[in-house]
Order: sequence, then structure tokens, then C-alpha cells
Amino acid sequence: MFEIIDQVKPGLKKLIAALREAYPYASVLAVADDARSWNISRRGIGIARPRMGGGTGYVVRVFDGTGCAEYSFNEFSEEKIPEIRETLARRLAEQEKALEGFAPLPTPGLADEPAVLKKESGCRVHPRQLGDEAIIKRLTALRERALGLDERVLDAQAGMAYRSYRKLFLSENRDLDQTVMWTTASVTAMASRGQEIKLSYRPFSVLGGAELMDEMDAGVEGAVHDALELLDSQPIPPGEYECVCDPETTGMIVHEAFGHGVEMDMFVKDRALARRFIGEYVASPLVTMHDGSAADQTATAFFDDEGTLTGDTVVIDKGVLKTGMCDALSAARLGTSPTGNGRRESYERKAYTRMTNTYFQGGDATPEEMIASVKDGFLLESPSSGMEDPKNWGIQCMVTTAREIKDGKLTGKLFSPIVLTGYVPDLLKSVTMMSKTAELSGSGFCGKGYKEWVKVSDGGPYMKARIRLG
Repeated sequence: MFEIIDQVKPGLKKLIAALREAYPYASVLAVADDARSWNISRRGIGIARPRMGGGTGYVVRVFDGTGCAEYSFNEFSEEKIPEIRETLARRLAEQEKALEGFAPLPTPGLADEPAVLKKESGCRVHPRQLGDEAIIKRLTALRERALGLDERVLDAQAGMAYRSYRKLFLSENRDLDQTVMWTTASVTAMASRGQEIKLSYRPFSVLGGAELMDEMDAGVEGAVHDALELLDSQPIPPGEYECVCDPETTGMIVHEAFGHGVEMDMFVKDRALARRFIGEYVASPLVTMHDGSAADQTATAFFDDEGTLTGDTVVIDKGVLKTGMCDALSAARLGTSPTGNGRRESYERKAYTRMTNTYFQGGDATPEEMIASVKDGFLLESPSSGMEDPKNWGIQCMVTTAREIKDGKLTGKLFSPIVLTGYVPDLLKSVTMMSKTAELSGSGFCGKGYKEWVKVSDGGPYMKARIRLG
């Protein structure tokens, strides 16, 4: 589907050669994009092309030793090369005038070391091969099965979406080519009793294709069961408790409690407290935090949108903050190396430092041992949303369910909804147990502030910690 990349590649190489006559560094990112979503609910059938984070187009970047200029467009031919050169020259001139008196921006050499790469993520079942009719039929069957499980089920919804893209990054020394597909899905159940209505959401995600629908089959009963359980939930008494977090809740804490705080473009702007704690203990020795392609999930890429090869970034090593995640421009300002986290919402948007697959490493306990060790606390499940303050290390997250634990046993009592708050180092230093296996989920998107949405995944093991709930 992405032949356009092969067709324009010779012309893009000529563009790089022409720009290198004027600038010490030039690169181009070409993106070809394909996406589709399907949804079935009481309102009917929906088939659409998702808008978020897509599109086919190009981004050209140049450095002149003082600053950087970019130009994005959605069509390319060799005849456009003079126009592109003229536009970039004008933008650099405007920028140099605006930045008069500021220190020059070093050209990030690491982003242009020689490298050639061509990789694909692959899938077992391409959604387009399956076809709209077959997908809608299967989603309809899932919804109808959910509706038939209990008369209290007011509505049920089933949906799936995928994105497949090919990205080509060219510079004088780099020729990088990747094709990636991710697929996400969900089953939602809405249950009612009188005027009370509760909703349960089961997400699914994979670095792959429509084979994900097999997992949805197993999730229908769970979504309905959770919604019915929530009808008997109570408000939680506010306080600080011993908590066991399920892998999804651990992932939300990883993402919200520490992920944004170590995005190093925030270091450049002095908007992240983490910058002052590099080399210091910020968590329990049981906590090791990773970001990158060491785990495969929806945010996996083989290189980022600035042509930096991705890998495994160990952010926290046994409680010690080692480094942050960094895009190329922020790395140049900070005098460090980019980590492959320069990501764009689309070819039309700026690159920022963004998380990818972010997670805590597993330990040596079991979930059963962790629950048995709790005298008075909760098992936290099904996170829904969260936000953090990187400048002051405060967090506020929403969790759907807290299951009461008394004297090492689940009592059957359920509390919902839950607000999880606290000071990040206090929470992470209180971690006393981690289960053996880390699990990641990548059904959601992450915004930079209120915009710049990119695909992310997060997770970890079951985790025991003291947490303030309300």
C-alpha cells in the first residue's frame, strides 16, 4: 500500500543533496499512512478513518550552525526542490533575527552517524484482508453476547481500530525505512439498576493486526461481570493505604507519576523537577523503569521521527534516576545524546520528547503473596485517566475499582470511583513488592499538555506500595 515511498525516494535524495550545498545538515522524513476504525453500539454501525496522528506527507529539516528550520508538505516532486530551498532559507533568516543574542544551537551529530535500516513489525491478519463486513459481523456478535449475559446490561459496545504506516528517513548518512502496524480494540458494558448506571471498559492492544479479535472473545464476560459488580460499589473512605496495583494501574503510575517528568524537553524549559535528581534515589531499590523498544507494543518503532535509532532506555535503575528521554534538539541544548523519543503527532506537527513503551521491570513476588501481605488495604484495578505536575512531582489519577483487602484476604467489598494522589518520590519509595512478570497495554494516546497526541503503551508487574486514596 505504501509504494509512494519508493516512487519519491530518488527525488528526496536529490533534495538532500541540494540542501547540503547550503547547510551542514539536512534530513527528510516521509510518511505514508493507512488507518481505519469499526464500532458497533446501540447507535448503530460506525466505520471511519481515525483522524488522530495520521496522514501522508513530508518533513524537511535543516541546520545552519545557528538554528534549525523545518518545512512540511503533503505532495512532493523534484520540481518543488527550489521552492523548498527558498522556504527553508526564509524561515532560517526569520529565526536568526528572532534569536539574535542567543547561544547557537549545536548540530546534533549523533542523528547523522552512518546507518541503514529496513524493518517491518508484521501481523498475522491484516484488517483490510479480513474486510469491513467480516469485522462488523464479528463485533456485532460480541455485542449481542454481552447483551444476552444479564438483563441488567443496558447497552454494550465493541470496537476496533488499526494504524499502519511506513516512514522513510533520509539524510546524507542515513537511510532508514520502517513499516509498523498496531491494532487496538475494546468491549464496553453498561449495567443499570434503577436510576444507577455503571460502565466497564476492557481494552486490548497489539503490535500487529486483526488477530487481536481473538482476545476480545475472552473479554466479553469480564466486561459484563465488572459492570455488574460496580452496581454494588461504595465510595472509599479517604486515607493512605497499603495497595496492590494491577499491571494496568502500575502502568498509569509509570506514565503519569514519572514518565512526563523525565521528558527532557521539559529540562530545557526548566519545567521538570527530575533534572535536579539525576544520580539520586527517587524510588525503592525494587523499581527499575524502562522506555523504548525493549518491549513490543503499540508505541514500538525502530527509529523516531528525527532519525534516531530506538532501543532500551533505563530511566530508573534499582531506584536511582539515571537519565531521561530525549529528542535530538533537546539533546543538543543539554549536551547529551538523543534516546529515540523525538515523536510527531503527524508530519504537520513539531517533534517533542515523548514516551513510547514505558514500564516498570518485574520482581520476584506473586500477586497472591502480595495480597496475603496486606493487613488493611486495597487491590487497585482498571485505571481510567491521570495527570501530573512535572515541576512539583504531584500526581492525580483515576482508578475504577478498589477491592478491599483485610488480613491478607479479599473481602469481596468494592469501592469506586477512586482518586489516587501523592508526591511521586514518596509513592515510589514506598514500593515493597513487585510480581515477576511485566505486562503492557497500549490502547490509549498521550497528549503533550492538551494536544500533540501520540500512541503510547505502559505497564509493569503487580506492585505493592502505600498510596493516598480518596
